[in-house]
Amino acid sequence: MESAGSHLRFIAAGAISTTPAEELSARLVVLHRALAALIGEWTPDEAAVEHTYVNKNPAAALKLGQARGVVLLAPALAGLPVAEYQAMEVKRAVVGTGHADKVQVQDMVKRLLPGAVLKRADAADALAIAICHAHHRGTRAALARMAALP
Repeated sequence: MESAGSHLRFIAAGAISTTPAEELSARLVVLHRALAALIGEWTPDEAAVEHTYVNKNPAAALKLGQARGVVLLAPALAGLPVAEYQAMEVKRAVVGTGHADKVQVQDMVKRLLPGAVLKRADAADALAIAICHAHHRGTRAALARMAALP
């Protein structure tokens, strides 16, 4: 997604898949390589990632945390600033309420990004995070400038 002021433009969306039967370490390598390739291909200026929620299954939460670490690492290694947002913050920015369901988020992503092709729910989630980041970017920049003042 591209943003200029309040104008948003859909460029591309997708999801990275791994084979569940593979060892976790191999799946993390696939994730990192795919992210590095996408960063190289699309040359983004920045990245945004959703915070993970606490899962009731400790093993699943640990694996999700490891994958999230790779997702944070890939853009950081490329020198990109990485912003993080809570799920409720993303939903509020896109739908207007932090308690929106997945269908509401997908519908608003399609409205905010005409022509968006959403083959998977994960792609809609990623675009929602990008939209949230675009809305918050100006505020973050202003706060950073204020913090730098003597």
